[in-house]
Amino acid sequence: GKEYAHRIVEKFGASIFDVIDQSSQRLEEIEGIGPKRRRRIKESWRRQRAVRGIMVFLHSHGISASRALRIYKTYGEEAVDVLRANPYRLAEEISGIGFKTADEIAAKLGQAADAPARLEAGVIFVLKSAASNQGHCALPLDELIRQASEVMGFGDTDGIAASIDRLVRGEKLIRETVDGQDLVFLEEYHSAEEAIARRVRHFARLPSSYPPIDGERAMEWFEHQANFALGEEQKRAVAEALRNRILVITGGPGVGKTTILKAVLGILEKKDVTPVLCAPTGRAAKRLAESTGLGAGTIHRLLEFQPDGRFGRGPAKRLEGDLFVIDEASMIDVLLMRRLLEAIPDDGHVLLVGDVDQLPSVGPGRVLADLIESGTVPVAGLTEIFRQAAASRIVTTAHAINRGEMPDLAAHEADSDFFFIERPEAEALVETLVEVVGRRLPAKFGLDPLRDIQVLSPMNRNSLGTRNLNTVLQSVLNPPSEFKFEIERFGVIYRAGDKVIQTRNNYEKEVFNGDIGNIREITTDPARILVRYDGGRDVEYEPGELDELQLAYAITIHKSQGSEFPAVVIPVGMQHYLLLQRNLIYTGITRGKRLVVVIGDPKALAMAVNQQESQRRWSTLRHRLQAP
Repeated sequence: GKEYAHRIVEKFGASIFDVIDQSSQRLEEIEGIGPKRRRRIKESWRRQRAVRGIMVFLHSHGISASRALRIYKTYGEEAVDVLRANPYRLAEEISGIGFKTADEIAAKLGQAADAPARLEAGVIFVLKSAASNQGHCALPLDELIRQASEVMGFGDTDGIAASIDRLVRGEKLIRETVDGQDLVFLEEYHSAEEAIARRVRHFARLPSSYPPIDGERAMEWFEHQANFALGEEQKRAVAEALRNRILVITGGPGVGKTTILKAVLGILEKKDVTPVLCAPTGRAAKRLAESTGLGAGTIHRLLEFQPDGRFGRGPAKRLEGDLFVIDEASMIDVLLMRRLLEAIPDDGHVLLVGDVDQLPSVGPGRVLADLIESGTVPVAGLTEIFRQAAASRIVTTAHAINRGEMPDLAAHEADSDFFFIERPEAEALVETLVEVVGRRLPAKFGLDPLRDIQVLSPMNRNSLGTRNLNTVLQSVLNPPSEFKFEIERFGVIYRAGDKVIQTRNNYEKEVFNGDIGNIREITTDPARILVRYDGGRDVEYEPGELDELQLAYAITIHKSQGSEFPAVVIPVGMQHYLLLQRNLIYTGITRGKRLVVVIGDPKALAMAVNQQESQRRWSTLRHRLQAP
């Protein structure tokens, strides 16, 4: 443990390794270390000996122990050689290490500022950051050079341009002029866009191959079975789904997307059509299964994703099934959509369902929007709100915001499902939020603050961001106690009972970005953290892996995509003004199933409602779909 390590170092200083190796009995001079613990320390040290030189080398170059261990696990005893040869491999191959860390190590190893390996790594880093942070599939050449120059603090733009040319010749990058714009792509994003366009055009060319169906009679049969009358828009959508090989169904909350799905699936079941249902996240797949009464899984599971990053399903081993229903399609980025479409059999049918007005995918591209805007795929757009849904203020507020109208914020009847609490000052807003989550909602609606209520913030930073709100809510909802173990890593305290969220895909553990769970237990010897996720699955983490987890009392609206929560609380303040956009607030409000509470400044909310998505995503999928 940390305490004994500290005592040992304090007593023996630099000779610690010699003491453990040659005269380990001296460890017993330290209070609390007896023969048993001494043997354990020596055995542990023996196991670590291979790692020792590597760890010391890495530590001397400013790499933390947990990251050093990750490097060792990846490269084994060749780690030092790999680093000396090309430290920039770390940025590409080790999660949690970016270009800046690799660049610092390279500088300490004497790497020149204009070394080709450095310039190429800087360019790739800029393109990867543009993809993961802004969703770009490419960048204009001049913008790429400008950003790379800034990131590397290197003013020789000709040198950067030459490194881009080398990467293009080596086929790591693709350069292409689209609509008069000179664009540079990472090869995987370029080939993903091309593959999506190829597969979509294949499906769009073919008529449906379902057995003959009299659409009108089939819908009458469904209405009789369901004791429910379909609206005109819904009837058109069902008819399109029965007629076409590929169809996009898009619309906001309360417009009956689920009813259309039930109708299509019910009608086709009678014709012995085999459906396959999937969604991008575990929560979305669970909701799809509950709403249709059929089995549904994540796209990764459907494609038999392997821990080594490969997919068991693809062009060489296609999926089995006749109709592939893909829900929450707005969340799917170009890389995953490519994998999915390439795995669907040539004679399959594709039904993409989503809400194009929500936030685009976290990953690169804007696939659903590009499909709709291209005009090359049939689209059923739904706008009619059904009577039952129209009674919900969550639904009517979301639609008003989506139309660019300021919703009615006046106090409403007690049984309303949407409330706005005016708190323009940040400090008062946080106080009210804690009161609402910790006391008022549990008292009035019987909601569990951990299980049922989710705080959604537009951002991570500032007092209204997730980091501060998590610290505040943790102290109220899960305060420290002598009966609860806790561990501090990466500046965050993790405590038994905490609500946490996985922040990146970990295929080995089968947990994915956005999965929410609770810390069941923390043990100190050996140090490990056990997290229970939805469905009762327990996943174990070592302390060095905790940078994959964040507290989840408050999460960003982006992270909430594809999830629904019984109750949602959203802080909206002028601190967020740079991020306030219509689709962000719209997405946040539509996450609430039974209750939504917005707390904050009406001016900030008005700013969000009036601000259409201002930043374009560099994506050329629409152009490829429209190409002859």
